[in-house]
Amino acid sequence: MTFWSAKGPTRPLILLVDDEEEILVALTDLLEDQYEILSTTDPLQALDLLREHRDVATIISDQRMPGLTGDQLLMQARAFSDARSILLTGYADLEAVVSALNQGQVQAYVHKPWDSDALRSLVGEVTQHCLAQRALRTEQALLRGLMEALPIGLVFSDRDGRCIRSNVRDEAESGAEIEQAHFPESLRSDIDAMREDVRRSGQEERLVGEVLTEGDGKTSTRWHELTRLALAWPEGASPADAWQVSMDRDVTSRVVMESRLRQAEKLQSLGTLAGGIAHDFNNLLAAISGSLELLEDIADLDEASLALLRNAADSAQRGAVLTRRLLQFGRPREARLSAVSLEQLLPGLADLLRQSLKKRGVPTSSAPCALCIEEFPLDLPPVWSDADQLEMALLNLCVNARDAMADGGTVRISARVIEQKRTDLPAECCPDRAVALEVIDEGAGMPPEVAARIFDPFFTTKDVGRGTGLGLSSVYGFLSRSYGEIIVDSVVGEGTRMTLVLPVARVSQERVALPEGSTDEIGRPLKVLVLDDEAPVRMVTAGFLSQDGHEVTAVASLGDALKQVDPAAPFELAIIDMRMPDHNGLACARALLDVLPGLKVLFISGHTDDMPAPENGLLLPKPFTQDSLRKAVAETMQSVSPDAS
Repeated sequence: MTFWSAKGPTRPLILLVDDEEEILVALTDLLEDQYEILSTTDPLQALDLLREHRDVATIISDQRMPGLTGDQLLMQARAFSDARSILLTGYADLEAVVSALNQGQVQAYVHKPWDSDALRSLVGEVTQHCLAQRALRTEQALLRGLMEALPIGLVFSDRDGRCIRSNVRDEAESGAEIEQAHFPESLRSDIDAMREDVRRSGQEERLVGEVLTEGDGKTSTRWHELTRLALAWPEGASPADAWQVSMDRDVTSRVVMESRLRQAEKLQSLGTLAGGIAHDFNNLLAAISGSLELLEDIADLDEASLALLRNAADSAQRGAVLTRRLLQFGRPREARLSAVSLEQLLPGLADLLRQSLKKRGVPTSSAPCALCIEEFPLDLPPVWSDADQLEMALLNLCVNARDAMADGGTVRISARVIEQKRTDLPAECCPDRAVALEVIDEGAGMPPEVAARIFDPFFTTKDVGRGTGLGLSSVYGFLSRSYGEIIVDSVVGEGTRMTLVLPVARVSQERVALPEGSTDEIGRPLKVLVLDDEAPVRMVTAGFLSQDGHEVTAVASLGDALKQVDPAAPFELAIIDMRMPDHNGLACARALLDVLPGLKVLFISGHTDDMPAPENGLLLPKPFTQDSLRKAVAETMQSVSPDAS
């Protein structure tokens, strides 16, 4: 028969075993106010109860029982239970009980009949000892598991630097008593210095770099974040005698990531700076190129002078193209998709690509990197892409190819028509054809595990400071947004082939600058207002318009422009700079449209990426030629008037 009395879930659990039920009842009455009670008259069933209730703290068992004596029961119980034990015995069983006590099978014994107070006290002492041992083992297991599982090197030491406990397993110096032996040699001087600092401050932290040399002679840096704390100190001692714990965390990935983020922030700051510089520089180029063009028309120059003038004008135009490309590199934007002819795009980009293949800091006598643009098929169709971002993608790939060819080599660019596999294309794209634009180098190549990660943001194989890990990820993002993809084929020691798969544009979708039936000529003179805060640009713009026969009023501010408004003879066209100190181009347009609702507006800007023109408003980038201005004026005059709101 089994009895179980429970007065509260938080009290210790005791198992009573006696073949006489009267004894069990008496013991239960004595102990149930302080303990939860399990009881049974069968010693074999007692073993089953112990297996079921592993939290039994104390076993109180009779010695003489049929089938199994008390000392035998407790000996079997010790194989799977840590419960403490007390034997109830008569004088006749004393020899067996003393033997069990000497062998450690039991912790105490009590004669029958027992003294209630003495038995209650003995049960309390034995039970508390069991609970204390369990708590200690739990703490030890938790500490051991924590030290083994933590990705941090932990070393506990006394005031003299002797290791008390450590989870650092160094096969060469395992079991070393000196604390420093548990750390790499390059960190030991810092560990010594931190020990002395902690005696004064109680806590110290340091970031320390460990230089590692690989088998091929290359070096790398592993970064350690060292933290040292003062723990408890022996009774009667001072805080300077406290034990200490040193924590060594490998933070290499974090340090590298922070460095790359700083590089990315530098690029962003550089892009912001480039935006302002590009605006000012484009204004200068607009004044230079426009003045040269006007000079060519009005001056009577000999052939030599005319050649010099045209050379200067061409250089200014190339400067404008370079500025636009550098600006796009520093401040990428969302793709503006249109039909792009690769046959027209690449020849103009070739010089910039060749410049990108020159290695910085490398003598010109070293092995160079060359560019080879292979002849395209005659039937190569235009692609649906963003010309500026496609140029930047090619520039990124050529720079990577250059860095992969330490001993020089040739970068080859080729194009061919392939089958289109994507099914999510917009109406502007052909559903069955694509163009494969390939960039092939003769460099070191990449193993598969590296090739699988090259498009991850901030992943790079270059040294810190040489790359941000953003170039290829930006190429991947641009292609994803423009219905393209990039395929990598790389063999270690042989080189890498990057294939840009670009959708073919439907010819019927190519953008037409002017409406059907329109011309580049207005056919009559216009009354034009030019609003630009830059006097040289204002002079050139007015000069271009005046040569075409238009009546021009040029002003530097919105206030001056409003003063020139005459409702009896209104302006027909306003040419407005987008960036001015007092009011931007959009605000000026709204103010003029309020007083001249029928006014047509043409915007000009040296930085066209961050300030879009309003709907139906044309934006002409600086610097511009007289011909491009003439076309923009014609297109603006044939368009619907912009909304004043």
